[in-house]
Amino acid sequence: MAAVATSIMLPQFPTVPSTALPNLPIRPFRTSFNRVSGSRRSALFRVKASEDASSSIDTDELFNDLKEKWDAVENKPTVIIYGAGAAVAIWLSSVVIGAINKVPLLPNLMELVGVGYSGWFVYRYLLFESSRKELTTNIESIKKKITEA
Repeated sequence: MAAVATSIMLPQFPTVPSTALPNLPIRPFRTSFNRVSGSRRSALFRVKASEDASSSIDTDELFNDLKEKWDAVENKPTVIIYGAGAAVAIWLSSVVIGAINKVPLLPNLMELVGVGYSGWFVYRYLLFESSRKELTTNIESIKKKITEA
């Protein structure tokens, strides 16, 4: 029987001559995931895939439907310009929000305004039954305006 020798290639880092830092032993890199799969946490989050015919999406049907709708559009350059404008608007709003987020105290103020508006919205439209009915009629009228236009 011949003995087989295996070696592990570890990265070579330049040594810095320093007496303040102790030399620590190099730990080998582990490629095994046995410890992770055997933990209690992973047992709680196991996901099983199941086939459900009602929620499956047929990609051919989806692409055919999109192609039919695109062919039905009369003014294609306008749609492309609107789509590009929407993408630029989303990018620009992301840049503005990033700039606002870097200003001290302004993100906290915006968060306070958002919490206050959310509280007002809940009190105004969601707390009482009559106001919920008013909100649903407002939403229905807006949907009607959009679909009729």
